[in-house]
Amino acid sequence: MISSRLLTLVRCPDCGGALAGPQPELVCATCRRQFATSAEYLVLHPGVSYAEQTKYLDEALHADARHEHVSPPLLSAKIRNDMLRRFLAPGPSDAIIDLGCGSGKALVWNADCGAYQVGIDVSPYFAREARADLDLVLGDLRRLPFAAGAFSKGYALDVLEHLSREALVDVLREAARVLAPGGALFVYSHVRKNSRLAGGLKAVNALARWLERHGMMDLSRERLRKSDHLNPLADIPDLEAVVALAGFRIARISYYTPVVGAVVENILMRLVEHGLARRAARRAASAGHAIDAAEAGRQARSAAKVRVDRRGLPYAALRLATWAMKLDLLLFGRVRSGPFFALLVNDDATGKDRRP
Repeated sequence: MISSRLLTLVRCPDCGGALAGPQPELVCATCRRQFATSAEYLVLHPGVSYAEQTKYLDEALHADARHEHVSPPLLSAKIRNDMLRRFLAPGPSDAIIDLGCGSGKALVWNADCGAYQVGIDVSPYFAREARADLDLVLGDLRRLPFAAGAFSKGYALDVLEHLSREALVDVLREAARVLAPGGALFVYSHVRKNSRLAGGLKAVNALARWLERHGMMDLSRERLRKSDHLNPLADIPDLEAVVALAGFRIARISYYTPVVGAVVENILMRLVEHGLARRAARRAASAGHAIDAAEAGRQARSAAKVRVDRRGLPYAALRLATWAMKLDLLLFGRVRSGPFFALLVNDDATGKDRRP
């Protein structure tokens, strides 16, 4: 979707000029650069080429088509979204930007809060629900194509760990620029320094690798997803220093070491996925259609999504598992560790006009 409101907020990512013109093309009033747009989202990449790029541009990461449809939030996705709503408290008076929105699933899950929402991502793998009902922009978080102070709130989930330190500072400064003074940014990420609780997580992951070696699960997609993690932040004081450079302060923080979550998602869910994929392969073979492991996995996940969307027994089981995973927050939420949820407040209005 491309709304008239979105067109009032976007700016040229290169010079900050206003964009105008009949779609499917927009023209910068200042530098005269032309932007071709899609029927479903704006394409506003900056003219500068960055050597540092995310793996989320890699088609292989999206080959299983998980991004195409938004299912109900469950497991760790439910926990992250619940924390987002608790920390950020989105409401009808807010204009909110999702920085690194991916498929746009968080936008879809929070549409009921009544806020005006915009999602921006560097890759075009948006879910059909997001493309149909929400304002989306293809662009780079280091050169946000929006006017200064355009949003009252924002969030970035699983984004900061993919950035180098230089890129992280650039992204946070751009976030501060497009947020109004006093605006809030909710982030979920992690620092390198962990607590002793991480020993339990390491043990679970070691078990997962052992199970993979014995043909009981496949962790290849997870390895690809994490292959560009740069983890630029050393510890929480380092986080405080970096966000201060961008004009933010940490107003609230909670820690999340997913020990129970790792057992559920890294062991139980992977075992179930692998079993479903093997069953899909056997069914295809019995019907005379040989398929590879990747296609079998894709078919199994698609079928599982359909069953979850029906809100039957699989959905109820996943809801129960989600509640079990919340024990990690209840038991360990105050233990300073690597993964964290934080609310950053934009107290610095200086430099607001240095870009659009």
